[in-house]
Amino acid sequence: MVSNAAVVARSRLYAHCSLGRRAVALWLGAFGLAVGAPAATLYVAADGSDGNPGTFARPLASLDGARQAVRSSGRLGREPIEVRFRAGVYRLPKTVVFTAADSGSATAPVLYRAETGAEVVISGGKQLTLTWQPIGRGIFSAAVPPGLNLDELFVNGALEWMARYPNYDPAVAIYGGYAPDAFSRERAARWADPAGGYIHAMHSQLWGDYHYRITGKNPDGSVTYEGGWQNNRPMGMHERYRFVENIREELDAPGEWFHDRRANRLLFMPPAGLDLTKAKIEVSQLRSLVEWRGTRQQPVRFIALQGFTFRHANRTFMDTREPLLRSDWRIYRGGAVLFTGAEDCLLDHCTLDRLGGNAVVVSNYNRRVVIRTSWIQGCGASGVVFVGSPAAVRSPLFAYEQRATLAGIDRTPGPLTEDYPAECTVEDCLITAIGRVEKQVAGVEISMARRIVVRNCTICGVPRAGINISEGTWGGHLIEGCDVFDTVLETGDHGSFNSWGRDRFWELRDTPEHEAAELALLDAAEPTIIRNSRWRCDHGWDIDLDDGSSNYEIYNNLLLAGGLKLREGFRRHVWNNIIVNNSLHPHVWFPDSGDTFTHNLVMGPYRPALMGAGRWGREVDFNLFTTNETDRTRFAAHGVDAHSLVGNPRFVDPAAGDFRVKAGSPALAIGFQNFPMDDFGVRDPWLRRHARTPGIPPLRYVSTAANAIVYDWLSAEIRDLEGEEYSAFGLAAEAGGVLVLDAPGQAEAVQVGLRTGDVIIACGGAAVKTVRDLIDRIAAAPAALPLTVKIRREQENFEVVLPARPSPPRRSSASASTPRGH
Repeated sequence: MVSNAAVVARSRLYAHCSLGRRAVALWLGAFGLAVGAPAATLYVAADGSDGNPGTFARPLASLDGARQAVRSSGRLGREPIEVRFRAGVYRLPKTVVFTAADSGSATAPVLYRAETGAEVVISGGKQLTLTWQPIGRGIFSAAVPPGLNLDELFVNGALEWMARYPNYDPAVAIYGGYAPDAFSRERAARWADPAGGYIHAMHSQLWGDYHYRITGKNPDGSVTYEGGWQNNRPMGMHERYRFVENIREELDAPGEWFHDRRANRLLFMPPAGLDLTKAKIEVSQLRSLVEWRGTRQQPVRFIALQGFTFRHANRTFMDTREPLLRSDWRIYRGGAVLFTGAEDCLLDHCTLDRLGGNAVVVSNYNRRVVIRTSWIQGCGASGVVFVGSPAAVRSPLFAYEQRATLAGIDRTPGPLTEDYPAECTVEDCLITAIGRVEKQVAGVEISMARRIVVRNCTICGVPRAGINISEGTWGGHLIEGCDVFDTVLETGDHGSFNSWGRDRFWELRDTPEHEAAELALLDAAEPTIIRNSRWRCDHGWDIDLDDGSSNYEIYNNLLLAGGLKLREGFRRHVWNNIIVNNSLHPHVWFPDSGDTFTHNLVMGPYRPALMGAGRWGREVDFNLFTTNETDRTRFAAHGVDAHSLVGNPRFVDPAAGDFRVKAGSPALAIGFQNFPMDDFGVRDPWLRRHARTPGIPPLRYVSTAANAIVYDWLSAEIRDLEGEEYSAFGLAAEAGGVLVLDAPGQAEAVQVGLRTGDVIIACGGAAVKTVRDLIDRIAAAPAALPLTVKIRREQENFEVVLPARPSPPRRSSASASTPRGH
């Protein structure tokens, strides 16, 4: 039997879903990539001259020279123009900026492209000719020009490491090496003058990272530094995950280098076998290589770049300062390629290689910008960023802790201005090994934008999310055909897909309960669709809809590891997904959320957190459990799964990644429909040759739910925090904790200040990860003195003081459960 809700959901057709395809078709035709040749052609060669006319025999010499020649040609807007680049490296003395005066038109676009088969590199760096001298310990020294801005060093094309401690080790997942004593006084005693060095550290809860510039040392030998503004929920550096770089005394490993700015010398310890006398030395010099800069009133229009390789852009981590709305995120509104005030512009068949910061940023007003069939790899920050202006948001709040009142907000739906990206597309792109420097990043980041399409992209090797949607403003996004895996590799509490919806409605004070759902759609005005994609996150959730994420349609997805989490939002319709070795994670649903979860295949019991009593959502039913009847009925008291079934799904070939079900599968009886398993990720043959695919896990047809041991303490029930529950309390997974499962109103625990849903994280000044730790801390405390217990409540830390040492927790006969309060 198929529920009415699923039939209605399946029948919905949103016009915006085809915007990306229509836009790409327009570009292909307009830029002559699929139809007739342009009317006017200019030529560029690395050995040409910008004084030349740009003919085949007398080519121009640079991208900016070509831009000026096109502008002065008198042909703009009158006939199509094509600028062809011959093979070579084109070094930019400054950023190339396209303005409205460089625009083409729908019938006369401007295409800058590499000649077929030619490697054309647009470089923001310079090549140095150096004379090296050995100075001992395997280190060589060479004089460099005064005032050289040396941020990244490439030797024979290889990106080398600044002198750092600890040394880089590719086998170490986080930072390639970390040390708790990275900038301790003992370590700093080795450094004559560390000013100009950098401290890099993970956030204490692994929600991104921090970066600091070292300014010197105090008289006591401790390091002084500035920075730390990169994270919007400041909670201090992680006590272990940190390292330092750009310090001369740490130059002690092959491949490391140090720029002595005072002496104007470059120090380098070459790897074994490298002949420095023949080595090609390149250094990055620019932050941004190419920019489209217009306004809504005077946009840059119909300019395309095709077939280029972009290299040698500086890192920008110290300029990551601007907060996004009530999130962990801060951003730098710039990248190696920047679009702002652009319409109908295209980046096509390009390679963006080891750039220091964001690869592509689409900032503020932009319409129908397309990034397609390109490879972004090894960049320092995010792959592609769509970010609008906060001035376009009604009643914006920026700090996570900020709260508004119903009377104080603008209740007009949608954006306030047009100053945001809309109807833009990322299609058929391979995004790999990003976040090399910054960790609060995504393969594709979407914030304060509308109707963004992400289609047939392969995204892997990411320290945080593969695709992130920051807040609900203003929805209408389409994510389809993507392959996203190997994510959340260095951070925590996240997913391969991650979103939040901390919009006007979220935790709004004095809101009548019956109005909350309507208020949620003021910003998340159009549904966001996630479909026909494959996700795998081994360090979080495959799909993670966090705080307040609302108005989503999620169907025909294959989830390979982390399951699906829905927290604190409205109108999430989830159907026809396959969740391998995992299940639905419902966290903190509103009583009238309107959520549905139907016709899905799950391999284990639901994993709720802080769900309280009562019915879950509008409909959670008609699902197939592959484990056992107990898993299906475990949460029947919440009105779920009365019509769900249990059985073997009869997958076609799961070891090969084919999770379609065979005829006769019980999945078909609950309304599940097969969807393609061979169209995830990039389609371009060249990109497919370079793309990886996720590992397919062996199947577990048994329940993985832990039978938690419950303890009685102070007339309350407690147990160890489990699995992904840490996210519900804003804790790092490694922190652990003890959950106050049930504290009745007259319990001694309540009288001393504890509540149901609290998490005990320390006792007597020592960390508590498990009930066993709590027992040990109590036993070690003096009997007659007050005992301080540190707890986590509503994602904030509090202290509760017990007047004297209590009796320790004792094992209860209660079975495994979930918090009964909210």
